[in-house]
Amino acid sequence: MTARMKNRLRELRAARRWSQADLADRCRVSRQAINAIETERYDPSLPLAFTLADVFGLTIEQIFLPERTEDTGDPA
Repeated sequence: MTARMKNRLRELRAARRWSQADLADRCRVSRQAINAIETERYDPSLPLAFTLADVFGLTIEQIFLPERTEDTGDPA
């Protein structure tokens, strides 16, 4: 099972009062793509992640956070 990236996309978009369609237009992708990223059903390609960061004036790391699993302390 592949872990999806956590993201702040919805929060950042809402702060600017942009619809998913507004953000999609700025990134030249479909509204459905933005929805899938926001709901963490899809991780964007690296070029799209850079575009999203540029649109918001942030770094990729300020938008996307890897989902970390808890360390159980068991040696692998």
